[in-house]
Amino acid sequence: MTESNEEAGPIGGPIGTGLITVATNRSIDTGAAGGEIATFLGENGCEVVIQEHIDSDYDKVQSVVSRLVDRDDVDLIVTSGGTSIEPDDVTLEAVGPLIEKNLTAFSELFTTLAYEKFGTQVIAARALAGVAEEVPVFCLPGNRDAVRLGLEEIILPEARHLVTLAHSETTEESTEMETGAAGSGENDVDE
Repeated sequence: MTESNEEAGPIGGPIGTGLITVATNRSIDTGAAGGEIATFLGENGCEVVIQEHIDSDYDKVQSVVSRLVDRDDVDLIVTSGGTSIEPDDVTLEAVGPLIEKNLTAFSELFTTLAYEKFGTQVIAARALAGVAEEVPVFCLPGNRDAVRLGLEEIILPEARHLVTLAHSETTEESTEMETGAAGSGENDVDE
């Protein structure tokens, strides 16, 4: 969680966002998650706290996403690229094992919206969303227009709500401890 979020609670302040471009043929500046997307996120309540560009390598993708999940200043992760059906597109396969709770409607909704905008070429596009250790993670295609579509139409309108939900169990436990409600005996299994 970002420092400003800690001061104002789980939904206060900007959403600390980790942004990852996965591609062997694009740089961080020319990839869909380059400066334009970081600027767009910043204009919509997110603070890009880390931005990385990595090759489409299973171990590297999994390692970087896992490292971002563990950061205290990252509330949300967006990856761009490595999601098609080419042999070296491994983002979904690398991120999938990190996901504890799948957001299955995301892929279906993204596919529907992408079909309306791009037509049948969406058949080769894959997307994934879920929660890994209380951090919502979204994997989008590398196409700049597809990333913008996913962000504008799905992720950004729901980001704050999803971050809050993903942290709600921790927040409830913290509140119980602070108020002394935890261990009051009412719901203790041991008794």
